[in-house]
Formats: sequence, C-alpha cells, structure tokens
Amino acid sequence: MNELELKYGCNPNQKPSRIFIRDGKLPIEVLNGKPGFINFLDALNSYQLVRQLQTATGLPAAASFKHVSPAGAAIGLPLGEVEEKMYFAEDLPRSPLSCAYIRARGADRVCSYGDWAALSDICDEETAKALLNEVSDGVIAPGYTGKALEILKSKRKGGYNIVKIDPEYTPKTTEYKDVYGITFQQGLNELIIDERLLGNIVTDNKELPADAKRDLVIALITLKYTQSNSVAYVKDGQAIGVGAGQQSRIHCTRLAGAKADNWQLRRNPKVLELPFRHDLPRPTRDNAIDLYISDDQNDVLDDGSWQELFTTKPPLFSREERKEWIAKASAVSLGSDAFFPFGDNVERAKRSGVKYIAQPGGSIRDDNVINTCNKYGIVMAFTGTRLFHH
Repeated sequence: MNELELKYGCNPNQKPSRIFIRDGKLPIEVLNGKPGFINFLDALNSYQLVRQLQTATGLPAAASFKHVSPAGAAIGLPLGEVEEKMYFAEDLPRSPLSCAYIRARGADRVCSYGDWAALSDICDEETAKALLNEVSDGVIAPGYTGKALEILKSKRKGGYNIVKIDPEYTPKTTEYKDVYGITFQQGLNELIIDERLLGNIVTDNKELPADAKRDLVIALITLKYTQSNSVAYVKDGQAIGVGAGQQSRIHCTRLAGAKADNWQLRRNPKVLELPFRHDLPRPTRDNAIDLYISDDQNDVLDDGSWQELFTTKPPLFSREERKEWIAKASAVSLGSDAFFPFGDNVERAKRSGVKYIAQPGGSIRDDNVINTCNKYGIVMAFTGTRLFHH
C-alpha cells in the first residue's frame, strides 16, 4: 500500500485528503482506529524525536505531542516518590518505556490532554496501561505486544488510534512541501545531535557534568522537532517546559520558563497533598492543580466551589511561597533552536534554575549574552547549529 485516504485535512472543509509515498510502500500500518491528517503529522514528527532520543541516550524514549510540537519528551529513567505523586502513577506497573511516557506526559499535563503519544520501542503492557489512564488521541510505535494491543484496542470505546511504523524505514534524503500550490524542496534534516555539539564552551565556567550533557542533548533533540521559534528546559532526563512557535526569542524563553516553573511548583508538598475527591477524573485534577499554583487559585478556593474538587478546603498557596519554591530550582538545562539576541533570555532562564545552556551562537550581541551567563556562573556552549523546524 502506498497511500491512505483520510477523512479530511487540517479542517473538515479541506477535502480530499490522503497521505502517500511516491516510491515504494508506506512504512506505517494502522492497527486500530482512523487517524486523521494532524494525527499523522504528530505521529511522524514525534516518532523521529523519540527514535533520535533513544539513539542518543541508549534508553527508551517517549513523547507527548500536540499540534505538531511536543508538550513533553523524556527517556526511561525510574520514577521517584515525588514523580509518582506528580504524575498520578503510584499504582501503575513500571517498565523503562512506561516511565518514559509517564514522564513525557507529566511535563505539562494540561497541554498533554488529548495528546498523540510516540514510543521508541515496542509498546509493552506497562506502557499500554499508562496510556489507558490518559485522554489521548493515539500512539505510534515500532510494534506492540499482544497484551498491549489488546489493552489499547479497548480504549475510547474501541476507536483509539494505534499506528505501527517500520523501524527499518529510511526516508529519502530530499523532502517536499506544497504551500498555496507551490512546491518547496529541501534536504532532509539528518543532523546527528550528541555531546560533540557541546564542545565549544564559551563561558568562564566550563564545568559540564554528564547529567547536564545528557539533558542538553535531550533539549536540542526536542527542539529539532518543535515548531520554531522554540526553547526547551530539561531536568533529570525529561523536558519540563517547551516554548514553541513564538515570533520572539524572549517570549519562547518566558513561555517555556513558566511551564518549567509550574513543573517545579507541582513538586511542592502543598500540591502533592491536595485532598482531591477520589471520584475526580485526572483531567479535572490537572486543571485544578494548574489553577491552585497560579494567581487564579481563588477560582478553586472560593466559598463552596472547592467542595466540587476536594474533601477539605486546601490551605492558601501564597505568591511569596510560590516564589520561594521556584527559587530553589537548580541544575536545569536549556536549549534554544537559534541564537539568543540579548542577555534578557539568560536573565529569565536563571529565574527558573537554569545552570546549563546550549544555543547556536552567532548574534552580534554574543558578548552580552556570555557576560550575562558569567554574572551567574552559568555554563554555555555554542553549538554552531540552528534547529529551525516548520
């Protein structure tokens, strides 16, 4: 089969719609459901991301995609007690691959609502059970165990989208895209991202530990498949804040930083111990947490309204407490898909605990950016490589 007819394109009025391959056969097989145009954009971009993460780190990887950008991406490191509570994973069975997806989904659980999941390895039963608990549109993986497939086929009343991709598939080295009836052509972005990109450290502080190198590589690979402009904050093997599709670099840094701050706030004991009603769905919990850690927390603590969410009224989480907690963040890594034009990006990143930065360099104000890093003892590497993705 070299083509697959779709229900419609990006919107219901965009018909006809299909995906096809010019030579050979499609490397994908739909095992269940009927994925749409945007589903396949998410699937093919996210699978490239997790495949490259797995190659770079040697660990299983997963991504949670929404609208052709990652809400989260992670490798399969074990979950600690705090992560178990943060991600509602206390009772879930574990495997390295399931930990990768739980982490990827947990980076930004509000944005991951209705995600497309990508898995670097064959989906096992543990990962299928993790997916079963979440509101998700579909999943792509190089294969599925029999039990995993059985579990996933029961999701969404039997309509969950399950796509299998040939792990041996190698795309052509030239790619095409049509816009307004005009065809664009470019070479496939085959850039290999690994620690070799981090060799040019331009700051006074040149101490780049192994964990930071790993996290910077994860940030750069994540950015390679994120709509530009983009910035990614990474901590302990997972993206904790991704700012995508902004016209200004500082807006990317602020957006991703705000998401990283939320991830940090969700680790606070007050948040971990919120007395949720046992019958409360996960998405409702996620939204309530998002309000509780924001300046809008009164929306969930007003007289009477809290009873719909909690068994007892939670204590106030003051702005001062939130600020003090975020200030404890440390050893966060940050990647940028293009150069920082001003030191204000470093200033904002520092507020979210960033200690390590990887960016292409090449701005006429590189000296200002470097000096800002030096002021805070931040380590910064110039990769010399831009990672725009559109």
